[in-house]
Amino acid sequence: MSTKIAACAGAATLAAALAAPAFAGPAYTNDTGGSFRWYGQFNPSFQSFDDGQEDFNRLTDNAASNSRIGFWLEQAYGENTLRFNFETAFGFRSSDGVNQLSTGDNVSWDRTNIRHVDFQFDTARYGRFSAGQGSMATDGITGADFSGTGLGASNAVADSAGGYAFRTSAGALSGVDIGDAFSDLDGGRLGRVRYDTPELAGFTLSTSYGTDVLKDANDRESYDIAVRWANEDAAGFALDSGIGASWTEETGKADQRDISGSFAVLHKATGLSLNLAAGERDIAGTYAYAKLGYKADLIAAGSTAFSVDYYDGSDMVTAGDSAESWGVAAVQKIDALNVETYLAYRDYSYADTSAATYQDANVILAGARWKF
Repeated sequence: MSTKIAACAGAATLAAALAAPAFAGPAYTNDTGGSFRWYGQFNPSFQSFDDGQEDFNRLTDNAASNSRIGFWLEQAYGENTLRFNFETAFGFRSSDGVNQLSTGDNVSWDRTNIRHVDFQFDTARYGRFSAGQGSMATDGITGADFSGTGLGASNAVADSAGGYAFRTSAGALSGVDIGDAFSDLDGGRLGRVRYDTPELAGFTLSTSYGTDVLKDANDRESYDIAVRWANEDAAGFALDSGIGASWTEETGKADQRDISGSFAVLHKATGLSLNLAAGERDIAGTYAYAKLGYKADLIAAGSTAFSVDYYDGSDMVTAGDSAESWGVAAVQKIDALNVETYLAYRDYSYADTSAATYQDANVILAGARWKF
């Protein structure tokens, strides 16, 4: 194990070097309050997965925050602002898209990699109106987190190795993938219309209706509602929370309703944080998640963050099954380069009511994210 961790730490250093900035996205403005700004990020990672019998070592793109590029156009109209956002992933091989039998393509872009084609109209009095490919109201609702270790550890525990299958005690690959057994039940991105109210005493209400416009022959329809509340200055604490409900209908599939949310608190003086997340799908699947984090300025380069977390889920694949995962993560910021390096370890275990038993699996992920 120590050899694997040392190798992954070396990979994180290499990834940081590969991600070192050569350029940065400028902003252009006009005389009427308009602007154009482009941005992006690269997030290469080294993944070492052990299914209990074999090791698999791959270079991947970290699914927790994939490599991407995009731009914003903004134009002010009095006290209101019209915005347009385009963003796409590069389509690099993803950490949750490889498995024991396939490494996938190094680069494979199609239109499902488009993240945002989004028009937004921000009004000073009536809130924000959005239309286009973009976040549903419940997107990110389970992601409240002050730990600073989201690149290596979050309630989306399948991001690190979701494509791999559990191996049975007899040594055969099962039909149960990590991504099926560990879901965060978070909202996603669709072609949608969305409305967000103005903030009132820290509260924001959002609702949306959308369909999957990026896939062929798809009639999925979703609608949702979410409430968020945050307070950055609560007697020495910072607080963030949200809860939402979504409904999905699609021909040939059972209708489903998800209820999910999260809560996070940071003690500013010590850098200690706690975040909790949970979700339930009415037709099958519940989970709960907890993370303890610590963040401090230990070196001059930038802040250092550590965390330990635990996920417990049930009924995600079949009735009566159980899925557990725990992980540890460290993230080091290098402010001068806009780089975050990370090293994370995660363990997965699964059991169901069948006669089969499954070996535990684990993954080490090391890499660096450079934002420009």
